[in-house]
Amino acid sequence: MPLETSASSPAPVRQIANLVSQYVDRLGAVWVEGQIAQINRRPGIQTVFMTLRDSVADISVPLTVPRDRVDSLATPLVEGASVVVLAKPSYYANRGSFSLAVREIRMVGLGELLARLEQRRQLLAAEGLFARELKRALPFLPRRVGLVTAPESAAERDVLDNARRRWPNVAFEVAYATMQGQRAAGEVMEALSRLERHPDVDVIVVTRGGGSVEDLLPFSDEGLIRAVHRLRTPVVSAIGHEQDQPLLDLVADVRASTPTDAAKLVVPDVAEELRLVDAARHRLRHTLGGWLAREQAGLDALRSRPVLGDPRVLLDERAEEVRDLVGRARRTLGHRLDRAQDDVAHQRARARALSPLATLQRGYAVLEDADGHVVTSVAGVPPEASISVRVADGRVHAVTTGTTRTELLEESDG
Repeated sequence: MPLETSASSPAPVRQIANLVSQYVDRLGAVWVEGQIAQINRRPGIQTVFMTLRDSVADISVPLTVPRDRVDSLATPLVEGASVVVLAKPSYYANRGSFSLAVREIRMVGLGELLARLEQRRQLLAAEGLFARELKRALPFLPRRVGLVTAPESAAERDVLDNARRRWPNVAFEVAYATMQGQRAAGEVMEALSRLERHPDVDVIVVTRGGGSVEDLLPFSDEGLIRAVHRLRTPVVSAIGHEQDQPLLDLVADVRASTPTDAAKLVVPDVAEELRLVDAARHRLRHTLGGWLAREQAGLDALRSRPVLGDPRVLLDERAEEVRDLVGRARRTLGHRLDRAQDDVAHQRARARALSPLATLQRGYAVLEDADGHVVTSVAGVPPEASISVRVADGRVHAVTTGTTRTELLEESDG
């Protein structure tokens, strides 16, 4: 029954939401076709949340799918896959949101194809064919560029024209191959092998224009992927447009978004390189000029010093120091010699004062007998004995005529 409402008797939001929910709940399960736009797997939750988008209109609806149904699919479910689902529509009144609870899901057409490609990608990635450490750097300026493309194609013109516009002297070795259909993968592998054997080819570009997923299938061929992996020459993949990504893009050393972009990657821009050379020359000239200016300033500072203006200045200063030192040494030595001379004179005077010769010079004499013994008593001199008297300047020889004893006076204390 229609809901009776008016401006004076409106229905609350919750009533409308509940009525919509009841109406949706009366709908049975329906088969719905669309394209998977988003997949969200949350850890610990047995439900996978997805978004199903209409292939024509800009309309999408949330999906809730049991995890076991997703895991049981023969090929992995990926974003962009076309599917048909058996789902029960539901309306959540509290949030005012509409969703489909999926009971069964099947991939059809392009979706199944994309799923197979995703499965192949996962297997090849597990083998390490897409590892980043295997990617080789492109040469800065290759001697010759190998090009694999369809004859007289727009992709060929784009690569050749743009490359020669950037570097006019670039040389190409073109190997034509079918770029679409069942024969494409085999012919591309044969062309790659031929270019690999060419001694001057330093980089290989594989390119074609855009197309549908089916048109680009040869560039996801497992045999072609493994052949590119075995090549020693770096490979640039330029297949389709930016949004296209065949497996060749993953195994190639460099991926180009378009054929024009591939031309920019394989050869440098001569105008840009000349600009960089001019900039490097300018920096070098500026650096060298600054270095020369600093060195010249250093030389000027050295030349402004007095020692370089007149090198004898230092010698004169050192000569004056030497003269001062010599004078000080002479004065010091003279003082020491004078003091030593005074000490010698003093010691000599003391020695002379203690010498018997000095005593003799004061009028004393030394009496010796004939044997040279000093006579200290008259008892040792008999009459008429030969004696010798020693005075300051010589000896007097005499004969005694007699002796007289004299009493000695003893000194007493006090």
